[in-house]
Amino acid sequence: MARRVLGVVLTVVAVAASVVAGIFVFGTQGYLPAGKTFVPTVWSFLGFLSSIGAAVMLCWRHRWPLLVTGIALVPSLVFGFESLAALIALAALAAARRDRLLPLAAIAVYAATALALWHDAHRHPDVTVVGGLIGRETTAGQVIGTLLLASMLTAVPLGIGIGRGMSSDLARRDAQERELRAEMTRRAERTRIAREMHDVLGHRLSLLSLQAGALEVTRGDEARATEAARTVRTTARQSLDDLRQVIGVLRDGRGFAGPDGDPRPGGHPQPGLADIPVLVANTRRSGLDVNITILLDEAAAAPERLGTTAYRILQEALTNVLRHAPGTVADVAVRGGPGTGLAIEVVNPLTATAPPSPGSGTGLTGVRERVGLLGGTVSAGPAGEGNFALRAFLPWDRH
Repeated sequence: MARRVLGVVLTVVAVAASVVAGIFVFGTQGYLPAGKTFVPTVWSFLGFLSSIGAAVMLCWRHRWPLLVTGIALVPSLVFGFESLAALIALAALAAARRDRLLPLAAIAVYAATALALWHDAHRHPDVTVVGGLIGRETTAGQVIGTLLLASMLTAVPLGIGIGRGMSSDLARRDAQERELRAEMTRRAERTRIAREMHDVLGHRLSLLSLQAGALEVTRGDEARATEAARTVRTTARQSLDDLRQVIGVLRDGRGFAGPDGDPRPGGHPQPGLADIPVLVANTRRSGLDVNITILLDEAAAAPERLGTTAYRILQEALTNVLRHAPGTVADVAVRGGPGTGLAIEVVNPLTATAPPSPGSGTGLTGVRERVGLLGGTVSAGPAGEGNFALRAFLPWDRH
């Protein structure tokens, strides 16, 4: 609001100054020193009208700077009037564009200003403005003075316009960078939420699908069917709890780790190294045999971010085994400690007999993103002897 008011005030001042300058020159061109009377000519009247028109056009100098500058050159170059409107328009043109047309426009304004000064220097001493500065007689000193004064008068609006234009460009660039950073933040947030939704819901829904299949197979065995139904109900309840957590994240942004991987305060507690045995037990209840080796030093002192990442890696690896190699045996090893790092390995036989369960295909991508946030390494692929292995290493600093 304040900038708009300032712009209106500057426009009013510019138009008023140009009108006053035009009236002054109009009066000097019709001035008769002998009788000290004013007798305008048709040519001076046309010049006065063009000067007033150029002054009014300054209201649109920021919208059409090149057009207004061209119009403002007419009073001086054609009718020998002042060039104040052209100087003001040049500032707006320099602020709007700094291409090859700007030097041409600056030269034209410079010529118009020099011509206006030249005409003023040769007027009667009673009405001249610059005659006392550069002399009224046509000499080399007058020519040089006219050119130097015109250079200074042209350089001032040109410099002001270029400075304003550069400031506007910097402000526009800053706004674009802020928008780009905001878009990157939104994209990272969407990726984070998608990764967390995959980790939180994908594993439990995979277990639920397999357990439902086991329930269908054990229809004739009442005891096993009851146990399978109980497991399905527990997994479904846990899945609903996870879904509520996801909805809470979408509503208020709490409950998941932040973009840098650190847990958000006030949210649902994140799983860690201590929850790995529970994860393995749930996987075993779903029908997958798991051999696990855990050799950890000071596991209770592990950073929460490290523990959550390790848990999610194992969760994704076991989910993939359940989907793509059901009925096999998964060998899980978790080793490490402060100062040595945390090594995670999940190996399972490759099989082509069972069709994989449907999935999003982004699980390993999420694992790589999590490991990358901690500065670790991860690899996944065939490991020889018909096995598939996922191996990850996470730094674990000693505190």
